[in-house]
Amino acid sequence: MSRAGHWLRARVDDLVRAVRLPPHGHGRPLRERLRERPFRRFVILLGLLGVLGLVMLLVPQPDLAAAPEVVDDLGPFAPVTAVVVGALLLVALVPRTFLTVAWGALFGPLGGAGYTLGAALLAAALGFAVGRLLGREFVAERIRGRLAKLDGWFARQSVFGVITVRLLPIGGFGLVSYGYGTTGARLLPFLVGSVLASIPSAFGYAAVGAAVAEPDTFNPLSVAPAGLGLIATAIIAWRWRRAAVRARTPVAPVAGDAPN
Repeated sequence: MSRAGHWLRARVDDLVRAVRLPPHGHGRPLRERLRERPFRRFVILLGLLGVLGLVMLLVPQPDLAAAPEVVDDLGPFAPVTAVVVGALLLVALVPRTFLTVAWGALFGPLGGAGYTLGAALLAAALGFAVGRLLGREFVAERIRGRLAKLDGWFARQSVFGVITVRLLPIGGFGLVSYGYGTTGARLLPFLVGSVLASIPSAFGYAAVGAAVAEPDTFNPLSVAPAGLGLIATAIIAWRWRRAAVRARTPVAPVAGDAPN
């Protein structure tokens, strides 16, 4: 396992230790804990994610053969419907890649990408709000030590930090949105970073979907995810290296500050 994998596994273990219930016979009984609003809300959040995960596993993939006719029937309401339905699918843990390809096949490369980005913005706001309402108070009361430092990092996070987390393969779009809500992250940088991180794959996979719908055509946008992804990875690596060098460089004392 890589160093990043070991670090992520250690943070997950810390989180499990921070939120797990005390052993049977120790501490307060579960019935008493369920009377606490933060605990009840957190249980509801976990139950919601569990149900959504089961639905994703058990519900068969829908047949989209009749989708073009539905889009035609919607007429001028099709764009708004695409954004709203797309957002609901994302918060229901449907993979954003699947949604983007489907929207590209239905609305073309540019329309599919634009509607997917609108759906991503709305889904990020919804997931963040649900996570903040149901999980933040419980998590804030429980975290200690390294997890408290990690939560502080989320609270100070800039748009670039959100982009970095979004590009890491740690979870789907909806799941990360719920998780961000349970941290001390600020809403505006989270929303802006979520949309910016989605732009490369949105245009690329929408072009792929459009090409699948019309196999005889080729759109250069279909190669955008690879090129833009490499550029984004290089920028992230450069920023991390720069931050590491700054952290190792000692700060020179200011003249006159030396002890007598």
